[in-house]
Amino acid sequence: MILHLKITGTLFILLALMHIALPRYFSWSKELSAISLISRQILYVHTFFIAFIVLLMGLLCLCCAEDLINTTLGNRICLGLGLFWLTRLYFQFFVYSPQVWRGKGFETSVHVIFSALWIYFTAVFLLVYYNNMMQ
Repeated sequence: MILHLKITGTLFILLALMHIALPRYFSWSKELSAISLISRQILYVHTFFIAFIVLLMGLLCLCCAEDLINTTLGNRICLGLGLFWLTRLYFQFFVYSPQVWRGKGFETSVHVIFSALWIYFTAVFLLVYYNNMMQ
């Protein structure tokens, strides 16, 4: 499981860095010009903090994989992270409209890739928790 936590950590860091491109890719300066300044700033700030926490999750997985596996606190953190990514997986299918991706090649590929990532993250963390509960 240490290897999977380190893979997960690396993927989290890459995911965090991808957030840098979001404003340009989605043309936020143009798309968000019609909303109030506070709403626009909230979106930018929330995007920053999502990227920041994902980066910190990545560093936690890379630097503390053994602690996540071998300590009670680490085990509880894994349970929390597993539930977090399970919830994110739920949102992938039941909150985002299929109109965003269905019938669009690139968007469908992204949807499938991220769905697989959320499944992988959920499985890694919940398996760490489950394996420790069985000992």
